[in-house]
Amino acid sequence: MASMATFFANTHYPTHYFPKTLNTHFAPVVKISLPGGFKTRSRQKLRVSCGLIEPDGGKLVELFVEEPLKGVKKREALSLPSIKLSQIDLQWVHVLSEGWASPLRGFMKESEFLQTLHFNSLRLDDGSVVNMSVPIVLAIDESQKLRIGESAKVALVDSDNNVVAILKDVEIYKHPKEERMARTWGTTAPGLPYVDQTITNAGNWLIGGDLEVIEPIKYNDGLDRFRLSPAELREEFTKRNADAVFAFQLRNPVHNGHALLMTDTRRRLLEMGFKNPILLLHPLGGYTKADDVPLSWRMKQHEKVLEDGVLDPETTVVSIFPSPMHYAGPTEVQWHAKARINAGANFYIVGRDPAGMGHPTEKRDLYDADHGKKVLSMAPGLERLNILPFKVAAYDKTQGKMAFFDPSRPQDFLFISGTKMRTLARNKENPPEGFMCPSGWEVLVDYYDSLVPADEGKVPEAVPV
Repeated sequence: MASMATFFANTHYPTHYFPKTLNTHFAPVVKISLPGGFKTRSRQKLRVSCGLIEPDGGKLVELFVEEPLKGVKKREALSLPSIKLSQIDLQWVHVLSEGWASPLRGFMKESEFLQTLHFNSLRLDDGSVVNMSVPIVLAIDESQKLRIGESAKVALVDSDNNVVAILKDVEIYKHPKEERMARTWGTTAPGLPYVDQTITNAGNWLIGGDLEVIEPIKYNDGLDRFRLSPAELREEFTKRNADAVFAFQLRNPVHNGHALLMTDTRRRLLEMGFKNPILLLHPLGGYTKADDVPLSWRMKQHEKVLEDGVLDPETTVVSIFPSPMHYAGPTEVQWHAKARINAGANFYIVGRDPAGMGHPTEKRDLYDADHGKKVLSMAPGLERLNILPFKVAAYDKTQGKMAFFDPSRPQDFLFISGTKMRTLARNKENPPEGFMCPSGWEVLVDYYDSLVPADEGKVPEAVPV
């Protein structure tokens, strides 16, 4: 990954020390006309300014213990009842600690859990509403509940019993598993990956409270330098004089259709009057299901995309989004969009069936392919975010490259699904020229080739990062 690091060094990548509260400033709102395809709300106005969108609740909520108090908190934690965190639990501590879920201050208490489950939003003390569509909760079992007893604080430890955080002002309440599944995924069918990992065998109680995180979460996997917090991303956007930030989340390798969508979005934003739109290419870095390409390989592939000039490193920031993946479709895509507001994005690119998956027991998609983008345009608490639906891109056989689909000549286009792409790579076959940069394709082939000696081509187990 050294060459990718060189790209970021050449574009003044940020240092990793920033104040805990980040002030943002706004220029006056300017009304502008919109080209076709951009979806905004009837009362929404686009900002053409040199400032960044304000975080939910007015400021980023970072949950780290101040340096002089770390020793005191570590000693305090040793005297408290403890809860051992799973890898996915630790990822949620990471998310919460950096302010991705601002203004949430820790694992949800029951009132926050119920608002999230039933309203996909939280009402703040001042009466305002912020979006929150997926529960961020910590499950415990009966024995842990008894061990905690009347204690108002618990220590959270990792798999090696190192203290990660203190959870204070705790509240323990029932874990309504079936209700949580039904309202988050719209089904209780067996085989939902995140449910199998975190809910089915989890405890029957949830514990919420405010987090005091001792140290920033690190994974020591060679990728920590790409895990920029919302504050760090905002600092980088400010350094680059961004007057618009458009976010693109993905959990797959970047092909030239993705690149076309991203470069065309920047072109359209320039036409709308923005001077320096910056792309946040933001691969998901938490838990993913077994047949997704692991994060380390995706980052290698993204490196090649930058090296080959498919995306411009001067106008692109590549960073890892630490959230686990639910595969909860229209419910989850709201969380993905909300978190990017806190990172400074005021435009969010959304495509077909965002955060979706195949039905676990039937041969069909679990969600309607268009519902994600429709829900985002109506979701409570996301009124400030401009939603940019995908144009449909496919391989144009007449041009030998990825292009926007022209319905007047459908016979000229080839749609290469993710399943087809994986099959080609697994069989060491090349896609049509112009589908993906050659060096990026080689990374994908190498990944599937690496699976064969260990498991004779079987899909690996799900990996948390």
